[in-house]
Amino acid sequence: MARLARTAGLTDVQQEILSTVRDFVDKEIIPVATELEHRDEYPQAIVDGLKELGLFGLMIPEEYGGLGESLLTYALCVEEIARGWMSVSGIINTHFIVAYMLKQHGTQEQREHFLPRMAAGEVRGAFSMSEPALGSDVSAITSKAVRDGDEYVLNGQKMWLTNGGSSTLVAVLVKSDEGHPEGTAPHKSMTTFLVEKEPGFGEVRPGLTIPGKIDKMGYKGVDTTELIMDGLRVPADRVLGGATGRGFYQMMDGVEVGRVNVAARGCGVAQRAFELGVSYAQQRHTFGKPIAQHQAIQFKLAEMATKVEAAHAMMVNAARKKDSGERNDLEAGMAKYLASEYCKEVVEDAFRIHGGYGFSKEYEIERLYREAPMLLIGEGTAEIQKMIIGRRLLEEYRLQG
Repeated sequence: MARLARTAGLTDVQQEILSTVRDFVDKEIIPVATELEHRDEYPQAIVDGLKELGLFGLMIPEEYGGLGESLLTYALCVEEIARGWMSVSGIINTHFIVAYMLKQHGTQEQREHFLPRMAAGEVRGAFSMSEPALGSDVSAITSKAVRDGDEYVLNGQKMWLTNGGSSTLVAVLVKSDEGHPEGTAPHKSMTTFLVEKEPGFGEVRPGLTIPGKIDKMGYKGVDTTELIMDGLRVPADRVLGGATGRGFYQMMDGVEVGRVNVAARGCGVAQRAFELGVSYAQQRHTFGKPIAQHQAIQFKLAEMATKVEAAHAMMVNAARKKDSGERNDLEAGMAKYLASEYCKEVVEDAFRIHGGYGFSKEYEIERLYREAPMLLIGEGTAEIQKMIIGRRLLEEYRLQG
């Protein structure tokens, strides 16, 4: 294990899980990631390997066939996987947000129906809040659900679904007017629906279309899609938790887990960028010596390593706070903000250390350079994180009298 980004106080089980995941990353992901990414190819063999390791059930309780591990264990695994290839961490992240929301908010029947198959990786999750005309402004959602007997009819268009094509269960947030009179605050008239579908593209069930993969600058391999609902009928027993109007709170709870995940991804990508930079700096010679012996490069390495260490510490703190049952929106927002910004900076410094070769697709740092920007906007932009942080600080430090 490298000197940087160590985590104190882990159990023997946690250490064993992390060692297994790191070994898998080094042997099965890093050697093939860049080639698969350049082809924008879904990493089926890697996903199958993660299933065998039991990672799709990592945080799912043992009573449902999972490993029953903590958010911290999950975040540290994500950090390792993102160090190998960030797209793979995206494949398991949305799955886990849906599993977490089911565990925390689902009815007993919903948990029993979905969680054992999610733990085995047979049911794969995705979740959907964004729409074409909005991103972080969740209150402006226009997709609607209307009650029709024992079913709801859903209409609208959603955007930016990670795993939109490969998933078989999507948690979809829509507006639902039932029981919520005109003038109800937007966040109190939203409902999360559990929508089952076939994997693939096109019309994947009556009234539900996944048009195809969105072509992206980076974060390739994993499928990112739209979702179009046109008269989609969903049984009333597939309202998450069994009651309408709770969707916003359920999704925000899931997004807190997601923000710790994005922070962990930033930590993993930054670690890999540092590893590549410090290695190349010792191999490349200029003016008769390795560039690592030039003070300018040593200063870069010092700054990069400090940022890796700081981001990791904040990510671990946010995960532990959530595991303790405390509110962690402040810590998760801070960790996500810092880790994504530091990740971008560390990757750019590693890119600069590589010189002209950093611009070549033959070198891994070129891929990281295209992946890092996604972390600046995923699970809420940096500006949204700062709004959350600022509001929470004003709550904590409100002047009395």
